[in-house]
Amino acid sequence: MYDWANSVYNLVITSTIFPAYYDSMTGDGNTNTVDMVHFLGFNFQNTALYNYTLSFAFLIVALISPLLSSIADYRGTKKKFLRFFMTLGSISCSMLFFFGKNNLWLGLTCTVLACIGYWSSIVFYNSYLPEIAAPEDRDKISARGYSMGYIGSVLLQLVSLVLVLKGDMFGIDGGLASQISFLMVGFWWFGFGSRALAKLPANAPAAESGEKRNLFSSGYKELGKVWNELKKLRVLKSFLGAYFFYNMGVQTVMLAASLFASSELAIPQQNLIIAILLIQLIAIPGAYFIAMLSGKLGNIPAIMLCVVFWIFLCYLGYTTKSGDVNGFYLLASLIGFVMGGIQALSRSTYAKLMPVTKDTASYFSFFDVSEKIGIVIGLFLFGYLTEITKSQRTSVLSCMTFFAIGLVMLIITLRRSKKAGNTSAIAAE
Repeated sequence: MYDWANSVYNLVITSTIFPAYYDSMTGDGNTNTVDMVHFLGFNFQNTALYNYTLSFAFLIVALISPLLSSIADYRGTKKKFLRFFMTLGSISCSMLFFFGKNNLWLGLTCTVLACIGYWSSIVFYNSYLPEIAAPEDRDKISARGYSMGYIGSVLLQLVSLVLVLKGDMFGIDGGLASQISFLMVGFWWFGFGSRALAKLPANAPAAESGEKRNLFSSGYKELGKVWNELKKLRVLKSFLGAYFFYNMGVQTVMLAASLFASSELAIPQQNLIIAILLIQLIAIPGAYFIAMLSGKLGNIPAIMLCVVFWIFLCYLGYTTKSGDVNGFYLLASLIGFVMGGIQALSRSTYAKLMPVTKDTASYFSFFDVSEKIGIVIGLFLFGYLTEITKSQRTSVLSCMTFFAIGLVMLIITLRRSKKAGNTSAIAAE
């Protein structure tokens, strides 16, 4: 249910309505010109500034999540942290209602805060998986969570689609329709998220009863302890390295796709929204298919096949011609099929490779930090290459490198798994 609640952020704010709205607020509407904006005393290409803004937000998440996660384990406050960041993210989405041409600072500030709220809450949300699901059920439960997220987000997206494309029926223009969509995201996320939190159990503190320590120093000590344990777990360590690179590619493509489609491929907003809906719908059977594939081949071989497919998708995106709506629909469909599956399988694979421990939030913070730092690097390079080459196509092609490195490290992980006899990651259940 929390996936159902927060996935509207990913769809409406990250993927469809907001990127197009941001482009209209910061651009001149002419795809043949390079749109520049002035911010904090510097001039930026508008799409590059958007990528830099998200990169900054992910950097903050990467810096704070290890400390917060270890504190959550130590004090047993994981659920409280989840509620705080859910509230921060939902309010920030609603505040985007007031973003317009004359207050770029508000739009970027809310973008940063909404991103921090969403991704920080995911750290604590993910760490519940080994607590509520048995090892043999984790692939299935992880995929079900993503599927619920796709279904819930599509429902709200359909309402937003009607408002944006048929706003004249309600006496509103496209700009106001987009702003109302941002407001609805905030209410949806907070409302359904609160219901999910009412059902989730509170985690027991890792600290012994009556034990008193400095809150912040104990958090870092706990983090250091987990890091020392990770250094001894060669299979888990190499998997985290592989995940760092291939997920850098996955998240960069997903976060930059909408602006790439609207500004580089000149895909109209209505076609872009349809394509994103297509991605969400195809992602549902895709997540279950890849989970089934992992049951046949094993987790790591299944992820390797997904990574090879992503390399092909980067090349396909690079060669898609401007204005080719059908070609973009094909690309979107293929991305949707592997998008959720590789994320769900990565999460459950990490849970399988983890040792039995009470410090689930601290362990998942390492998983989360590797993801966030990868996104920071990926988005920054994407924006930087865009500014240098004045084209996002080169940036898309560069993502192939991330996947290639991740594939090599997955091969190393597979060899180490076989040598260690870790059948949970390399063989069918």
